[in-house]
Amino acid sequence: MLHTLNFLSPQIVLLAVVTSVHTYLGLHVIRRGIVFSDLALDQLAAFGVIVGIGIGIEAQTTVSYLVSFVAVLLGSILLAYVKPKNKNIPHEAVIGIIYGLALVASIMVAEKLSGGTAYVKQTLAGTMLWVSWPLVLVTVVVYTLLLLFHFRFRDRFIAITEGKKSIQNENGWDLLFFISLGIITVLIVPIAGVLLAYAFLMIPAAIATLFTKDWNQALKIGWGIGFLASMVGLFSSYFFNLSYGPTLVLTLGLFFLIALACRALTSSE
Repeated sequence: MLHTLNFLSPQIVLLAVVTSVHTYLGLHVIRRGIVFSDLALDQLAAFGVIVGIGIGIEAQTTVSYLVSFVAVLLGSILLAYVKPKNKNIPHEAVIGIIYGLALVASIMVAEKLSGGTAYVKQTLAGTMLWVSWPLVLVTVVVYTLLLLFHFRFRDRFIAITEGKKSIQNENGWDLLFFISLGIITVLIVPIAGVLLAYAFLMIPAAIATLFTKDWNQALKIGWGIGFLASMVGLFSSYFFNLSYGPTLVLTLGLFFLIALACRALTSSE
């Protein structure tokens, strides 16, 4: 058992850090009703990885991360500033179009590469089981800086999310929010994959939203349940020799279904 814990310790630390930051940003995404924005950015990050491979850049290198960041930066600008004034076209439609274009572009580029199908699968499922301590350290540092930034300017971001009052240069702050999503996307997609990265952002936050509107309580619930679900998924994957990314996604989904049932039972009392 000690050997297992030593082997999985980088993943455990990474999951603890990732779940905390993703839960907070996920609360914003859910409460704003832009639930596919992160999926669009995730796919753009994957597109950047595939493009990088196509031009001879090895995945999970500094240059590869830079290429991905350029892709998500473009997506962040579109998400922040392309907001149809026609009420018949919701912002979510723009987000869905960006995601669809990024996915199709990823497939088209992959088709031109030797073993391109494997690259597409890897960007969806990830390779998080083999994460290294240096990558964990980089992620911890970057995520900590993002947390400090969002804590410092939490009033502005929460004001945009809750829509109770207007703030100066709202589109600019919106851009900073989407860039924050983009940064965590660039870091996590190459190792976790698009589907797991999206699950980290949405499911713990969705569970927390079922039970409270208070930001502090929601963070505690989302992080606690999200981390617990991640641990169950991690050890299930290891001991039963299951695919890591899909196992964590299914485990998080199972916890969400349990939360739905618990909420239904408590509401009927």
